[in-house]
Parts: sequence; structure tokens; C-alpha cells
Amino acid sequence: MFYKFTLCLLAVSLLSCNSKAQQPQEKTNYAVVKTEAQWKAELTDLEYYVLRQAGTERAFSSPLDKNYSPGTYHCRGCGVVLYESEHKFDSGTGWPSFDRGVDKNLEQDVDYKIGYARTELKCANCSSHLGHKFDDGPRATTGKRHCINGAALTFKPKNNEQE
Repeated sequence: MFYKFTLCLLAVSLLSCNSKAQQPQEKTNYAVVKTEAQWKAELTDLEYYVLRQAGTERAFSSPLDKNYSPGTYHCRGCGVVLYESEHKFDSGTGWPSFDRGVDKNLEQDVDYKIGYARTELKCANCSSHLGHKFDDGPRATTGKRHCINGAALTFKPKNNEQE
């Protein structure tokens, strides 16, 4: 009897640990929805790898890493504004870094791809992967670092922007 009770208790414990309630719920109602074929036709191989497969470009490979011109940074997948140049800083990591973004256009998720939890940043408009958020940003501002793949962004200089 004790043996059956122990087995039953173990089975219930294992099943409850595998619950979907403990997993992040993915948003499904994005303003911009495209098929994989459409994404592949519109993006370069690197952009597709970063935006749609949650890849990471090589450090120091993006010209946007050292761009400090006034303007805004937009999602390469859908064009929505994500970051303003005044919140960009040189983190020394080799990726464009910002201490904050346009909150309504950013979505946070949990990423376990390298064996531990990280905060993944995605476009809230089209679900494209942008990069990750860390707590090692400038203490004088937010203390946050949005480490973003340059391939996920397009830059619009201030003098070329339309309101």
C-alpha cells in the first residue's frame, strides 16, 4: 500500500512540474503577421537568422554599434520605432546598447537557450527577436542594458524622419 501511494505521489509531482502554467505564454495577436516565406523574401539571411530564428550576429560586426547620430532605431521586420538615439550608449560589448526603449513597442520573454534564464526582447508589433535585457547598464540612468542586434534595426537620422 505504501509503495502504491509513493508511486502515485511521485507521478503527480512529476506531472505538476511539467505544467504549461510555469512556461511563458507567447503572444499571438501581433499587428504584423507574415508567413515564413514572406519573411525570407523580405530579409537578408542574417536578418532572418536574427529576427525570426532568435540568432545573434557577431559582436562588433554591425555599423550601428558605433553610430551616435541623432535619430531613431526601428524594427527591421516591421518599421515600428523601438529606440531613440539619446538612450544609446557604448557598452563595449560589440552590439548596439540602449538604457531604455519605447516600452509599448517592446515585448519581454524568457530565453533559456544558453542554459539559464535571460530576458529576451522582441518587437511587440511583429514578434521579431531583437536581443536581450541585462541589469548592467548605466547606473546614472536606468541601470538597464538593452543589448540589441544591429541586424534587427534600421536607423532613421533625425533630419530624415517624418512625424
